[in-house]
Amino acid sequence: MENFDINALVRENVKKLKPYSSARDEFEDFDTADMVFLDANENPFENGVNRYPDPQQNNVKQILAKQKNINRNQILLGNGSDEVLDLLFRAFCEPKKDNIISLPPTYGMYSVLANINDVENREVLLSEAFQPQIDKIISAVDKNTKIIFLCSPNNPTGNSFSDESVVALLQNFKGLIVIDEAYIDFSKKESWINELDAYPNLIITQTLSKAYGQAGIRLGICYATEAVITVLNKIKPPYNVNELTQQRASLRLKETAKINTEIASIIAQREQLLQVLLNISFIEKIHPTEANFILVKVDDANKRYDELIAKGIVIRNRTTQPLCDNCLRLTIGTETENKKLIEALKLLN
Repeated sequence: MENFDINALVRENVKKLKPYSSARDEFEDFDTADMVFLDANENPFENGVNRYPDPQQNNVKQILAKQKNINRNQILLGNGSDEVLDLLFRAFCEPKKDNIISLPPTYGMYSVLANINDVENREVLLSEAFQPQIDKIISAVDKNTKIIFLCSPNNPTGNSFSDESVVALLQNFKGLIVIDEAYIDFSKKESWINELDAYPNLIITQTLSKAYGQAGIRLGICYATEAVITVLNKIKPPYNVNELTQQRASLRLKETAKINTEIASIIAQREQLLQVLLNISFIEKIHPTEANFILVKVDDANKRYDELIAKGIVIRNRTTQPLCDNCLRLTIGTETENKKLIEALKLLN
C-alpha cells in the first residue's frame, strides 16, 4: 500500500510514551561475559534463573530470523499469541473510540480482547463457504477502524482464506491486517510472511503451541515491519518472555527434522480420520481442513458431545458459533488417541 504511515494509526498516548528500559537493554551489543551486574537487585547466587531474562529474546529471534529469512527487528515475541494480540489493541486502538473487525466463526480471543480494551468489535460473518465477504467487510469500515483480524487457516472451520480475498483487503484497507497463522504449518499454503515487504500494513502472528508442540511454554510470535515492531516494543512488559521459555524455544526451534516428522504424522492421521468419518451415519457434513483439526456437522451436537465425554473423549462443541449449527471440532491426536475416537464413533454409529 502506497503512502502508508504507521504513525497515523498509533494511539496518541503511545506516541508520547517513554518505554521502561532496563540496564540490560543498554548492553545488547556488548560482550557481557565478564561484566558484573549490580543493576537489577537480583539474588547474585547462580542457579540458572537468578538473573532476569534477555528482554529482547535475541537468541530466539536470531533463530527465527534465519529460518524465516527476515530481519530480527521484524520480530516481536510474547507470552503466547494472546499477549501479542493484546499489545496490538493497546498500541493502535483508542478505547471507546476505535473499532476492529473480526470474521465469525473465528478465534474467540479477538472479541474478548476487544471487550477488555473497550474497543468495538464489528463482526462480519464469513460466507457459507467460510470465506471473507470483502464487500461487506469494506462497508463495515469507517475512519476509526484500526485492525481487521483474519485467522487463516481459520479456527474453528479449518480452511484457509483465498489469496485474492487477503490481497483485496491489504490493498483497500488503510489500517492493519492481522493474519493469525497459528495453524499454517499444517497447510499447503505459504505463510504471508513472504509478503511483509510488499504490504506495510500486514502483520503475521504465529505460535509454538500447535505444530511445534510447545503449548506449555507460552510463546507467541509477531512478524511485521520494523516500524510496527518498534511501536509494540514501546509498550510490551520489559521481561515478558521468561528465561525457561526462551531456553526451551531455542532448543525446540532447532529440531526441524523432528518437528517436520511430527507435522507429517499429524497430517497423515488427519487424512485417515477424514476417510473414517465418511462412514459415520450421524455426521452430516465434513468441512475441508488445512489445520490439525476437523469440523464436522452432526445430527445433534449436544447429544454427540455428551456421548463422547461419557466415553472419556473430550472434543469441542461449536454449535453456538455462527454458521456452526450442530458442529463439533475434532483435534487430531496420536495414532492411539485417534483409534479411541474412531472406536467411540463407531459404537455410536
